[in-house]
Amino acid sequence: MPRKVRDASLETRTARAKLKVRHKPYYRLIKPGLHIGYRKLTSGPGTWLVRSYEGDGSYRAENLRTPDGQLVLADDYDDADGSHVLTFGQAQEKAGGPRKIKAGSLTVSDVLDNYLQLLEGEGRSRHSLQDTRYRIETLIRPKLGKLGIGALTPERLRHWRDDIAKAPPRLRTGNGEQKFRDAPDDEDTRRKRRASANRTWTVLRAALNHAFHDGKIESDTAWRKVKPFKSVDGARIRYLTVAEAKSLTNASDPEFRPLVQAALHTGARYGELVRLQVRDFDPDAGTLAVRQSKSGKARHIVLTKEGADLFRQLTAGKSGNDLILCHPNGAAWGEAHQARPMREAVARAKIAPPISFHGLRHTWASLSVMARMPLMVVARNLGHSDTRMVEKHYGHLAPSYVAETVRKHAPSFGFKPDKKVVELGR
Repeated sequence: MPRKVRDASLETRTARAKLKVRHKPYYRLIKPGLHIGYRKLTSGPGTWLVRSYEGDGSYRAENLRTPDGQLVLADDYDDADGSHVLTFGQAQEKAGGPRKIKAGSLTVSDVLDNYLQLLEGEGRSRHSLQDTRYRIETLIRPKLGKLGIGALTPERLRHWRDDIAKAPPRLRTGNGEQKFRDAPDDEDTRRKRRASANRTWTVLRAALNHAFHDGKIESDTAWRKVKPFKSVDGARIRYLTVAEAKSLTNASDPEFRPLVQAALHTGARYGELVRLQVRDFDPDAGTLAVRQSKSGKARHIVLTKEGADLFRQLTAGKSGNDLILCHPNGAAWGEAHQARPMREAVARAKIAPPISFHGLRHTWASLSVMARMPLMVVARNLGHSDTRMVEKHYGHLAPSYVAETVRKHAPSFGFKPDKKVVELGR
């Protein structure tokens, strides 16, 4: 039997416990062209790897596995069993002996399916799951699904990402039919397409990382080398002035007008509004209970007196389980049913540039911030857990607070202007 090598940093669990967690494994040469590796994880036992030289300056690294394909673990917590949990010495024997190199049969579609199962098990919100499924089935699987994981190279992934960014915006038809939306070829449209490509790239990367951390993929190098588009999320938020909001309300069809008014008084999303039931409105407290939000968390929206009066009128004569906002015949508003009446109302009100229904949420937030509502209060009413999104999109709309704070606390040095100096043009 070949002599085992010694390594003070790897051969005992006490020594391995002192190592820093890092992506790159700790390697030890055990014979020419062959290394044993140990990967320290953030939690749980580490894993053993083997790295072999393949010539021309290149190496092949792979996890040690049991005959049934399970990762071989280090004896960091449990005693070695000679199969699934190995000591440093046993890992050397397994690395140096004959190994069956498993062909890369795992495909991108397999990885995507496993990731969707994970999200469903975590109880993600309906909206989040729908968006993830849409991106997978429309943008990822058709182009990459049949590829083996080993075929994913940085160049191929960048090419796929760039193609998504160059394609025109799609219409979500719900029946699998591909339709594209007319959009101007300007810088803002290109920015939006790159931002959308980033969101799709995030889904694919998360699925691949999940498979990698589960030990189903040997290396994550290919997608770690692909970076998202930079500086594409700085969108200019479109919102209405109070005068524009009144014009839009008056220009809306009578059956659509309550939706517009409710959005302007709450900042709620369309999907949240059309699910509201009479029992969700508390007239005494002046609040609305949003039981199902985009994040999956419930929240209460605080209404102004004007907003509370609106909802008292909308709920008058209805029972607790009735929808607050619906068609005159009692039918519920469906997905994307707000798009056409919103476009028509915007056109009649001559609002330019045009604004979407979601822009009414931005209007509530923007006008609230400019009226000096604290950012945390705005965030809570909108359903955000902290102020990061509010600061990103609306923080610039509160300059008076910043200006007053600077003028109050900045140092003064006693400078007085010369009365003989007069500004040009005065």
